[in-house]
Amino acid sequence: MATKKTIRAPRLTSVQLGNLVENEDTFFGPGESYDGQRFDRPNFAGTDLTSTDFLDCELSGPAFDNAQLRGTRFRDSIIADSYAPVFKASRTSWRDVEIRNPRWGSAELYDSTWQSVRIDGGKLDFLNIRSAKITDLCISDCIIGELDLGGAKVTRMALQNCRIGTLDIQQATLTDFDVRSTDFRTLNGIGSMAGTILDEYQLGLLAPLLAAHLGITVA
Repeated sequence: MATKKTIRAPRLTSVQLGNLVENEDTFFGPGESYDGQRFDRPNFAGTDLTSTDFLDCELSGPAFDNAQLRGTRFRDSIIADSYAPVFKASRTSWRDVEIRNPRWGSAELYDSTWQSVRIDGGKLDFLNIRSAKITDLCISDCIIGELDLGGAKVTRMALQNCRIGTLDIQQATLTDFDVRSTDFRTLNGIGSMAGTILDEYQLGLLAPLLAAHLGITVA
């Protein structure tokens, strides 16, 4: 009899913010460091925030449209109701972060690093996290047009109650990738599914793809 594999859920650290100082900046530039600050509806649209640090911060209603966030680091922070038709955030680093109700169009987050992050709610048209290193990520109650994990290295990631149009896992390395409560219409990368956790219903839906991939004929 086969031994039932233990399923490891993402290990998430709750973000606890202390007394924050209200940020009153109106001009933002690259390479700055913000520590222990609260931002109320900051307008970062079109701003160069390359290699900026946000540590122990709360960002409420930030506008990130066409902001340059390449190499930006977020630590122990909460980002709520963010808006970005175009979200340029390649090579960003996210650790102990809660992202609540984001509204992102094209989100370019390839080559990024994620550790103990929760994305809750919101709508993302295209979430590109190709070649990312992901450890302990939970995305819940989110609508995603396309989620691209191509070439990513994933350890303990859960998609909970999400609706996804296209899920792309081509050449990804997956460990404890839990999609049991999520619906997706199209799957790219059937050969990279090792390490994925499915329910029986999802397995039934994927059976024809799996059979074709393995060269199995069902007569």
